[in-house]
Amino acid sequence: MSERCGLVAVLGAPNAGKSTLVNALVGQKVAIVSPKAQTTRARLMGIAIAGEAQILLVDTPGIFDPQRRLDRAMVAAAWGGTEGADLVALVVDAKGRPNSRTRALIDQVAALKGPKIVILNKVDVAAKESLLGLAAELQAALDPQTIYMVSALTGDGIADLKADLAARMPEGPWHFPEDQVSDASERMLAAEVTREQLYLQLHAELPYASAIETEKYEERGDGSVAIHQQILVARDTQKAIVLGARGARLKEIGSRARAELANILGRKVHLFLHVKVNPRWEEDRSLYRDIGLEWVD
Repeated sequence: MSERCGLVAVLGAPNAGKSTLVNALVGQKVAIVSPKAQTTRARLMGIAIAGEAQILLVDTPGIFDPQRRLDRAMVAAAWGGTEGADLVALVVDAKGRPNSRTRALIDQVAALKGPKIVILNKVDVAAKESLLGLAAELQAALDPQTIYMVSALTGDGIADLKADLAARMPEGPWHFPEDQVSDASERMLAAEVTREQLYLQLHAELPYASAIETEKYEERGDGSVAIHQQILVARDTQKAIVLGARGARLKEIGSRARAELANILGRKVHLFLHVKVNPRWEEDRSLYRDIGLEWVD
């Protein structure tokens, strides 16, 4: 049997479950997840293997109506993820009927050239009687090659989806080594893991306007790594929220991020965090480059 390798662009509205789906298909965590909408900011590739096939899954930011420069950069990254794709996979939250934003996205995906599939996600919490109607609506709007019903969270339907994706990949050599699961650098991964903890621990309190900047990533002689990061927020009140009483919240964010990074990297991690107020951090071109986004005017 010959090798197969192909690129799948994973598109969807915010909170459709794209990152959870990519993690499930890869078989381990490569993309951060949180209940917060628009958690994914930049394109990130998860690398799944099924038999002789290597499936390159481009996890894109959720597509929404952009209001600010960061929003525009994220949406541009999402559509950019479709360039050169062998297959476009539209992930739709199966819990309810599509809203106006999702319908607009469906129309945009319908206009894309090339083969498409639809993945109805979260079927474990969806009303079963509504699934067939939703599937029929999406079939009429997109004419996809097929529609899958899965739960990325529980794993229902993931094995069948992965096997079918593998069969759809074109023949060709693998692009990455067998043991590589993502194209993200360790530096970018470190920032993402800290940002995930920021969202998970301050979901209801911290506004969307925050970012992680990795100032230094230093390999030590004993095999460990020292990572210095600053958490950027827009106002002093936000800094106080991140710090918590006597710095307790920041310490907990760092502790959990450090443990996860040590597990992912397979070595000891020294993580140093501090919080910086910068009302104009969204206008910092270098920060966009660091988090994998193009500057959009």
